[in-house]
Amino acid sequence: MTKRTRRTHSAAFKAKLALAAVKGERTLAELAQQYDVHPNQITEWKRQLQERAADVFGTAGAAPSEPPVDLRTLHAKIGQLTLENDF
Repeated sequence: MTKRTRRTHSAAFKAKLALAAVKGERTLAELAQQYDVHPNQITEWKRQLQERAADVFGTAGAAPSEPPVDLRTLHAKIGQLTLENDF
């Protein structure tokens, strides 16, 4: 049995297959055979698409809110710790 090398698929390819699976016009076995991908992989991509579909319509540019970082304070702390380590 020959060993298959690990393949990486583009996000566009994954989305295309996941959407085709959601549409349901063809079975998973047909899609898997046509695109030479395991049916379980298509099922996983379909699940990911369904879980993250709402994120597409979320607020534009809204990243997870992180508290603002005060760089001066952090640099001062780094300097202080460096001095403590040197002595």
